[in-house]
Amino acid sequence: MRIDILTLFPEMFVALKESILGRAQKSGKIEINVVNIRDYTEDKHLKCDDYPFGGGAGMVMMAPPIGNAIEAIDPNHEARRIYLSPKGQVLKQQKVFELIERERLILLCGHYEGVDQRAIDLYIDEEISIGDYVLTGGELPAMVLTDCVSRYVDGVISTSSLVDESFSENLLEYPQYTRPQEYKGLRVPDVLRSGDHAKIDAWRREQSVELTKKLRPDLLEK
Repeated sequence: MRIDILTLFPEMFVALKESILGRAQKSGKIEINVVNIRDYTEDKHLKCDDYPFGGGAGMVMMAPPIGNAIEAIDPNHEARRIYLSPKGQVLKQQKVFELIERERLILLCGHYEGVDQRAIDLYIDEEISIGDYVLTGGELPAMVLTDCVSRYVDGVISTSSLVDESFSENLLEYPQYTRPQEYKGLRVPDVLRSGDHAKIDAWRREQSVELTKKLRPDLLEK
């Protein structure tokens, strides 16, 4: 899978070169291409934002640099083009499963007061939000979406690690334990050291249901 991220602040994405995603890129399982929108502006001062028509606080990202960048990297509209926006559909696991079927994604990071609507109307397929709150820009949401999708690319994470994850069946994941067996008076549950896999599976299922009832009862309603 290839993911192109359009941003005014490419330096923010150094985190994607670390850990699992870093190894996945080095091995060629995923390709993450960070595009500096300023490289596509026609302004000699690299200006990519201006005051909003109608007045108001802040600046708005201009349509031409965004359009130029998208036309340059995806001239035939082969990628699914996504604008990370608080107005978008809230990201859920099902959406991640839909996007993993795509061979290529383009993620547009808004900033300041947002993006000229014409860039969205002309170049964007859908808007996605990572939650009902507002951030300073779309860079962090783009990292979240990139991480969510990339981990399901074949070979990025072992298949066994993707089984029984939170939200896989509208349930939260069961508690996990490792060594030592006792820490500050708290012991690993005996069932997990029993070797009886049927009992372990039953315990984990029960814990998932109880945690979901306690922390996210709304999931059970689905």
